[in-house]
Amino acid sequence: MAANENVFIPLNIAVLTVSDTRTLAEDKSGQYLADSLTEAGHSLAERRLTTDCVYQIRAAASQWIADPTIHAIITTGGTGFYSRDNIPEALTPLFDKPVQGFGEMFRALSQAEIGMATLQSRAVAGMANSTVIFCLPGSTGACRTGWEGIIKLQLDNRTRPCNFVAHLMRVNPGHQA
Repeated sequence: MAANENVFIPLNIAVLTVSDTRTLAEDKSGQYLADSLTEAGHSLAERRLTTDCVYQIRAAASQWIADPTIHAIITTGGTGFYSRDNIPEALTPLFDKPVQGFGEMFRALSQAEIGMATLQSRAVAGMANSTVIFCLPGSTGACRTGWEGIIKLQLDNRTRPCNFVAHLMRVNPGHQA
C-alpha cells in the first residue's frame, strides 16, 4: 500500500435541490447534504435550487459537469412518479456511463426504513465528463440513507476495495482536488 493511500483527498461537490414548493431557506435535505459533505472534509462547490423542469435541471448540472473543478454533484428531489418528478429524464441523457448499482443499493438500504415504498424511488447515478452524479429523493431521511450508506464511502479515497475518487482524478487531468 502506498503511503499516500491513507491521506484523505477532499473533493469539490455541488448540491442541487429540485423542488417546485421549497425555497433554499426551507430546503432541509439540501442543507443536510451540504453540512454532511463538509463535515466529511469535502468542499461545497455550490448549492442551488431549481424547479422540477427538465431543462433547468440540465442547465445547472451541465454547467457543473463542464467545470473541471467540480468532482461530484448530488441532487435531492424529483425522483418519484409524480408528473413533475423529472430528475431521471433530465440527467440520464447526460451520463457517459450509468452507475447501475446505485439505485439498486439505495433501494435495498431504504427498504429497511420505509418498506416496499422504496419501489417508488427512481434514485439514479452516473458519470459525465469525469464527474459523478448521485440523484436522491427529496426527503431528508432519504438523503441521510444515500449519504451515510453509499455516497460518503464512495467519495472517500480510503474506501477499499474501490471508490469513485480514482475515476474523478485520472480520467480528466483538469479534475484535481
